Amino acid sequence: MTFRELGILPETAEALEAVGIISPFPIQEMTLPVALAGTDVIGQAKTGTGKTLGFGLPLLERVTVPADVEAGRAKPEQLTDAPQALVVVPTRELCTQVTNDLLTAGKVRNVRVLAIYGGRAYEPQVEALKKGVDVVVGTPGRLLDLAGQKKLDLSHVRALVLDEADEMLDLGFLPDVEKIIQLLPAKRQTMLFSATMPGAVIGLARRYMSQPTHIRATAPDDEGATVANITQRVYRAHSMDKPEMVSRILQADGRGLAMIFCRTKRTAADIADQLARRGFASGAVHGDLGQGAREQALRAFRNGKVDVLVCTDVAARGIDVEGVTHVINYQSPEDEKTYLHRVGRTGRAGASGTAVTLVDWDDIPRWQLINKALDLGFNDPVETYSTSPHLFEELGIPAGTKGVLPRAERTRAGLEAEELEDLGETGGRGSRSASRTKTEERPARTRTPRQRRRTRGGTSLDETASTAPAEAVEPAASDEAGESAEAPRTPRRRRRTRAGAGAGAGTGTAVLDAPAAEPVADVAVADEPAKPRRRRTRSSAAAEAAPTEAAVADEPAKPRRRRTRTKAATQPDA
Repeated sequence: MTFRELGILPETAEALEAVGIISPFPIQEMTLPVALAGTDVIGQAKTGTGKTLGFGLPLLERVTVPADVEAGRAKPEQLTDAPQALVVVPTRELCTQVTNDLLTAGKVRNVRVLAIYGGRAYEPQVEALKKGVDVVVGTPGRLLDLAGQKKLDLSHVRALVLDEADEMLDLGFLPDVEKIIQLLPAKRQTMLFSATMPGAVIGLARRYMSQPTHIRATAPDDEGATVANITQRVYRAHSMDKPEMVSRILQADGRGLAMIFCRTKRTAADIADQLARRGFASGAVHGDLGQGAREQALRAFRNGKVDVLVCTDVAARGIDVEGVTHVINYQSPEDEKTYLHRVGRTGRAGASGTAVTLVDWDDIPRWQLINKALDLGFNDPVETYSTSPHLFEELGIPAGTKGVLPRAERTRAGLEAEELEDLGETGGRGSRSASRTKTEERPARTRTPRQRRRTRGGTSLDETASTAPAEAVEPAASDEAGESAEAPRTPRRRRRTRAGAGAGAGTGTAVLDAPAAEPVADVAVADEPAKPRRRRTRSSAAAEAAPTEAAVADEPAKPRRRRTRTKAATQPDA
């Protein structure tokens, strides 16, 4: 059976035939007649079996474009610039891929499809919405953001598709999806597609779908959870030997494009760097990279400039790249669903592939749960190293292969050959790029900044050093300080501390060395008017010691010693 026989529009069938798509897969063959009739559909099929066109073709059929008016299938008043169909996907990479597939299928009818997702500038997306869009494919966060700003009008949506609904549930997008559904018209067609259907997704379908038809498609000769034409190998490997093992696996006979999956972003970045040092043309896709770098790596991988893509599970959903022959699970997946989606990146659309899983000693219990859930038959993986003979034999690795790619085989252009697209500002509040732009737009400072100068006793340190010789600065400080003490001056703006309070608690402490002079000091202090308490400094202490010169004249001369703040604080008041 062909797509034309299933009843799709001739223009859509022509667009598919132009790229070599003529016969449908089982999920497409079973879904199209039901979905074209306007019934709500729950589609479930193994990954890599064509679910995108299973919901994409009915979606395009429900959209009214000027080509339909010219063909007499619609009236001019049915045309609108607002989106008529909405596809919600969990990841940015899947958003880009679904958009490209819909553009391919609707090329002849000139259907306007727009991808809306985070990490890109707002302005181009808003401008495209103003010009008019027929189908919107987006991630929940950016869709809600634009809808909240009244930039995205969802009141004309006739068909809604939730792709990879179980992944949206795992990523915590379910509340956002429910908010989006509440913005849509009550009368619409809703389709939900995924490879796995947990209970929460079925509950979502019951709340927001009207008598849905649950379609589960499998090939007659394809039993089990994974596609039959994928050869699976599971090895127990040591973490320090894994880079060497992966380097040798990548040199197996007939190896095309390869994807390596890691659990953590740091591991993905490290393995990509190690493989690049070993001579492989590798790229990385993980959450720590900017959107421009992620799209650069995927474009280089699709174009063949890079033949090894190291990624986290962000690229395990729906990414369809032709020619992927090997999938390597560098780290054991979290659960059986993740394993299915990782392995499903190869063996797509009837092709064959090889999936290799390296299980560390610590991950054996987790792997045994995955093996039991999927009934894979690898409960106790064989202990394997980079030099094990059975590794070379089972994966077709030539004898004598080392962990460094020979220079004669380094024929790929590499990641640097792919242009890095400038996606502009992300529009997020507090982003580095936004703050950098605000700093650049700030006008230059026109006022000269205030210059602060240090002073001692109201006199600039520079003036004191210039008027007195270096050896005479210390003795003359008492006379100058005495004069400055009598003259009014601006009090020093210093914060009062406990040590400073103890230093200036009493003025009689300056003559403690001369007991006979204590009454003189008391009288002199009593005659003086009350002054505000201030911090005691070296200059003020020398100035207060001047009136006691007559009292201490009869005493033998004592060597002059330098008074410190700590010592003055510890002596009692006179």
